[in-house]
Amino acid sequence: MKEAKRKTELKKVRTFANRFNWKNDLDAAFAEHEYEALIITDLDQTIRWVNEGFTTMTGYSKKFALNKTPKFLQGKKTSIASKKNIKEKITQGRPFKETIINYKKDKTPYTCEVKIIPLYNEKTTHFIAFEKQIV
Repeated sequence: MKEAKRKTELKKVRTFANRFNWKNDLDAAFAEHEYEALIITDLDQTIRWVNEGFTTMTGYSKKFALNKTPKFLQGKKTSIASKKNIKEKITQGRPFKETIINYKKDKTPYTCEVKIIPLYNEKTTHFIAFEKQIV
């Protein structure tokens, strides 16, 4: 079941890849990263797509998340250092991993491991975040 879901999500991400001519090896990216939630953002970090796992993990609907930045998941326990690291690393345009405290819709904090990969054709156009809750 889990493998079928992964294939469906990869297929969906490939539709974006075809539209934007991304040169990333998406098969390798999906094979290398464990995740519960997937988020695709544009260069301004505006959310363009999330998977169903995002809703399961956060309690927020896809409709709510679209056209927002992931900042709505942050709260008082979210580390300023983590936010700064993420912003800095996104600017550098290289893949990275960060741990951040986010908040679910019901205001419950959770620790999230985020692996962000720039998606590019001739230049970076979007980012994909593979996220999983750390217990």
